[in-house]
Amino acid sequence: MVSLLTMPMSGGAKTWPQTQTDLGFRPIKRKPNVVIKCTVQIDVTDLTQKRQLFTPRTTATPPQHNPLRLNIFQKAAAIAIDAAERALISREHDTPLPKTADPRVQIAGNYSPVPESPVRRNLTVEGTIPDCIDGVYVRNGANPMFEPIAGHHLFDGDGMVHAVKITNGSASYACRFTKTERLVQEKRVGRPLFPKAIGELHGHSGIARLMLFYARGLCGLINNQNGVGVANAGLVYFNNRLLAMSEDDLPYQLKITQTGDLQTVGRYDFDGQLNSAMIAHPKLDPVTKELHSLSYDVIKKPYLKYFRFSPDGVKSPELEIPLETPTMIHDFAITENFVVIPDQQVVFKLGEMISGKSPVVFDGEKVSRLGIMPKDATEASEIIWVNSPETFCFHLWNAWESPETEEIVVIGSCMTPADSIFNERDESLRSVLSEIRINLRTREATRRALLVNKEDVNLEIGMVNRNRLGRKTRFAFLAIADPWPKVSGFAKVDLSTGEMKKYIYGGEKYGGEPFFLPGGDGGENEDDGYIFCHVHDEEKETSELQIVNAVSLKLEATIKLPSRVPYGFHGTFVDSSELVDQL
Repeated sequence: MVSLLTMPMSGGAKTWPQTQTDLGFRPIKRKPNVVIKCTVQIDVTDLTQKRQLFTPRTTATPPQHNPLRLNIFQKAAAIAIDAAERALISREHDTPLPKTADPRVQIAGNYSPVPESPVRRNLTVEGTIPDCIDGVYVRNGANPMFEPIAGHHLFDGDGMVHAVKITNGSASYACRFTKTERLVQEKRVGRPLFPKAIGELHGHSGIARLMLFYARGLCGLINNQNGVGVANAGLVYFNNRLLAMSEDDLPYQLKITQTGDLQTVGRYDFDGQLNSAMIAHPKLDPVTKELHSLSYDVIKKPYLKYFRFSPDGVKSPELEIPLETPTMIHDFAITENFVVIPDQQVVFKLGEMISGKSPVVFDGEKVSRLGIMPKDATEASEIIWVNSPETFCFHLWNAWESPETEEIVVIGSCMTPADSIFNERDESLRSVLSEIRINLRTREATRRALLVNKEDVNLEIGMVNRNRLGRKTRFAFLAIADPWPKVSGFAKVDLSTGEMKKYIYGGEKYGGEPFFLPGGDGGENEDDGYIFCHVHDEEKETSELQIVNAVSLKLEATIKLPSRVPYGFHGTFVDSSELVDQL
């Protein structure tokens, strides 16, 4: 999610789930069915004494916000701002939170955070890891370092990357926070300072929280000029760099060490070429090796821009894409020659905050459309816009050109209600794997559900063979999001026939994104490869990495992980041959 901290949105404060004891938070003792409200009071002068309310034991040094380093004006400003924040938090305690912003819902169970883990070697492996697998599987996710003091959405958590290094059939594991600018500053002070883009920034309290945030910046109490992002969603390995991304900032460069550990290099602007946020799902063309991306803004025009990078990291000129309103665009697609841009019905309307609502809204009067733009376009007039009513795809799995029918074929999962991830809705969420055909001659679009059987199954987060991205593909590997939002397994879907084969984890085991790693046959068969999936057993409270043969859907190996791995977002695999040239 893009952050309105570039403007930056709020909720009410609630208690941290008792399940967080593994992170070192103080458990809140309560009687059954009794909700205990606790007002967090923080004063700059005694922050050292109060810090343990929020700081996990993984913090190496005590938070440093020494009032002696502040001038008289800053001391007075800090006291006033902290008092205003206490009053705001106290008022928010009496405001019920929707499920989409309640930390007791959003980060409970295996969605709850874990501490960093140094490298653990020689992990137990059941079965045999295929010889062709040699490298590091890395997966991103949201993992808040500090207890929320107000509303919190799953997408708001600090970025943490989990790395499983596989060499000669043996495996190691490590997980590390991505040290974003906001995390570094909050760790130094010992508590949250930056507003949460979804959980906090809505309604009047969201406006107040923004005012406090910018007041701290103006007074020099924090630095809000070097990025506000969490880098918790996507991962891409490009031009010898591993980049962690979220829509609210520039990417962050990470480095995989020889031992399989992770280090944050820093905020990466492509050597000064990029000065705006970058979408969390850039597309790496497997043939040209170019990286294509979008950047969107929720405050000022242009609301949307397109650019690409050559294989050696040289950025193209930005192409401004005219939109009437700022649109939430989490993903897009490429073909061999085109970029597919979704302009859908989930939009940002900041004026909604004044009336006490969320600025992320479903605009029922807007007609969803898809833009087809040449990759080398220099003018927005080259975009062909085609209406596709009531189409909202949070993710687009692939797209390709069909010259014989003069169509662009787009594969995505269409969600209804479109905004249910961000706003509490009465209807149950449905995510239907769909094929959208865009006729470039008639400028018309048709949409149909792909599965031939009528089984009602939500298919979300997954991928196609990345070596076929932008070209016609037969198979997609997608998570079975059931019971929503848990993932009980994954599906291998034949996009040409609509047939689906399931791989179910079984028992009380649930996972996340199935990652497809192409095998070692040079791509003769599209589905030749292996599926990586982090799986957590909620009954035994253990986690593992399963490696599944993508052709037969048979389990090849299970790597037992030494600590719990929360359900997360997206990942990638960095081959050992690529690590040699890593920057």
